[in-house]
Amino acid sequence: MRTIAEVQAANKIYKSGDTQITALDTTTLEIKTGELMLIIGPSGSGKTTLLSLLGCVIYPTSGKIIINGIDTNTLNASKMARLRLENIGFVFQSFNLIAPLTAIENVMFPLKLLGVGNSEANKRALAALERVSMADKRKNLPRELSGGQQQRVSIARALVTNPPILLCDEPTASLDTKSVGVVMDELVQLSKQDKAVVIVTHDYRLKEYANKTVEVENGKVSMNASFLH
Repeated sequence: MRTIAEVQAANKIYKSGDTQITALDTTTLEIKTGELMLIIGPSGSGKTTLLSLLGCVIYPTSGKIIINGIDTNTLNASKMARLRLENIGFVFQSFNLIAPLTAIENVMFPLKLLGVGNSEANKRALAALERVSMADKRKNLPRELSGGQQQRVSIARALVTNPPILLCDEPTASLDTKSVGVVMDELVQLSKQDKAVVIVTHDYRLKEYANKTVEVENGKVSMNASFLH
């Protein structure tokens, strides 16, 4: 278990004319491999802003985001994009699979962006699909898969570059109860395989799966007691 990401006294403030909106108050947080952390709070609370900072999608107004020992404030846009590709896998509520591509082609996509050759990309994509028990559906198009299956393919796509951090934005919101259990069990197992899994959600039922829970309300972050599997 090691610290893979740090939020160091970071905040995010937006200005509109004379109005100043604090999307996220000054926050300090450590993300460790081997843990599943839940970031929980109502809509508009600031939890998605925190996830965006951790995902290097936005820069903090002040403070620092450290990813794998790198201060992201020192990076330009292209270096930031490379850092994301190599260190962070994203899983979204709406799956974000590319409709005309098969499951395995969707999983291969990040590898192609990294310049990995076709044969190697295929091999690694198949291995990622096997990790989420979806290898038998590798030739299926997204529309031929259930919501739970699509989400497992999107997890495989997030895993294929072997990133140490997996960031999940409401990954269970579009799923039925049975699929929620399957997907969350997959994410718990991944956290036990030395990944840092961070899940943003408004669903308090997911607390049972988490090692740590961070609550966000009105831009303010508080850490709750740990929950052990």
